[in-house]
Amino acid sequence: MKHYLKHALELLFVPIAAAIVFIEDVLLHYLGLAMATLAKWPPIARLETWLRRLPPWGALLAFVAPSAIVLPVKLSAVWFAIHHRYGLSLASVVIGKMLATALVARLYRVLHPTLVTMPWFLRAETWLFNWRDRLYAFVRAMPAWQRGAALIRRAKVWMAELVSGASPR
Repeated sequence: MKHYLKHALELLFVPIAAAIVFIEDVLLHYLGLAMATLAKWPPIARLETWLRRLPPWGALLAFVAPSAIVLPVKLSAVWFAIHHRYGLSLASVVIGKMLATALVARLYRVLHPTLVTMPWFLRAETWLFNWRDRLYAFVRAMPAWQRGAALIRRAKVWMAELVSGASPR
């Protein structure tokens, strides 16, 4: 019975964990690049400079503030769903979450030096990242993940060859 329970939990857990790892590896990378490019715009650069000078409690408030931004997005998703616009409902949730994630990731990068001056934040961050790293190592060690990663690598090579062959020399 134990074997079946373990197998059932793996069937449930692996796709969720793989999606989380994939999102962090791919989506956050490109969202981070986009936010870094946006940060070069002078008004945003000035705002980030101001944020870097905040005291720890102010930095913490600035860091958690984007959570409030997601609320109207969720309400709009409910409104769309009530009016049977399920595609718009799903799109508003996905786009809202992506934008909020990009914003929080950028704020984390900007505010991190200030936030880690609070001992409780540093302990929580260390615990969270240790837990995440163990989870990622577990997922990446799975044969299904390794086969998928090999498939993606082959697809990237194929695309690079296709693009390089199509471009004039």
